[in-house]
Amino acid sequence: MTTDAATPSPTVTAAPAVRRPSLGRRVVHALTRAPAQIVLIVVGVAWLMPTIGLLMTSLLSPTNIATTGWWKLFSEPSLASLENYRAVFENDAITSSLLTTLWIAIGGTVLPILVGALAAYAFAFLDFPGRDWLFVGVIALLVVPLQMALIPIFSLYNDLGIFDTVISLILFHTAFALPFAIFLLRNFFIGIPRELLEAARIDGASELRIFIRVILPLALPAIASLLVVNLAFGVMTRAAPQLNIFAVGFPIGLILGLLIVLYSLPTLLQQLDGLFAEAFRSIGQLTGGTG
Repeated sequence: MTTDAATPSPTVTAAPAVRRPSLGRRVVHALTRAPAQIVLIVVGVAWLMPTIGLLMTSLLSPTNIATTGWWKLFSEPSLASLENYRAVFENDAITSSLLTTLWIAIGGTVLPILVGALAAYAFAFLDFPGRDWLFVGVIALLVVPLQMALIPIFSLYNDLGIFDTVISLILFHTAFALPFAIFLLRNFFIGIPRELLEAARIDGASELRIFIRVILPLALPAIASLLVVNLAFGVMTRAAPQLNIFAVGFPIGLILGLLIVLYSLPTLLQQLDGLFAEAFRSIGQLTGGTG
């Protein structure tokens, strides 16, 4: 007579409970981060103070500008007036110059970003002969002074019959913005995992589709930074020598800059955290630490 061995019943192990840090530990953690956050807030306020002061000054009349400071608006809001803006936009010469500046700024911003992003993608992910030497040449162009090209560009534009036209200024801004755009975007692109591109290629995506659907969405912080730099350069170099319209452009630039910073700051901080972690890990390995 045989007896069947009793089969052991499966034991159910409970998942380990996640222990939340105590209140004291959280308070200590917040206090250790507070000095750095306070310093960042102070630096941010100090950085924005001239822009805020210029914006406030634009709301004062010339008489009040000469006799009082812009901070008086906080105690006497009745001093604020839009008369300066009305005078600017009712002046035909200024509005015409603003429109020309707008076309040059948009063209000199969109074209370098578009061409620079395509070139950066090629330098980062495509293999072709002489790629590294071409990129070294792009980096070398960063040190070429703008003033060195003024006379040759003037002669070339004069021979082509496009001197003092909108398209010539757009091409001029594009030529000098492209090296930095390619350098910045290429260094950002190489941080994107190649596995994403390989997965897209396996699914049958073309290089153009990978660039549009995979690379560009991930590169929005870098593109946004490049957008602000090129737009500010295009507007200020065109308008500053001729018109006193900083008060008109700064409110728009301030709002646009804050929105872009709020959008891209988490991604940038995450990348900086990863870079610092990798740097400390490498230092630990070089010094014989455990890392």
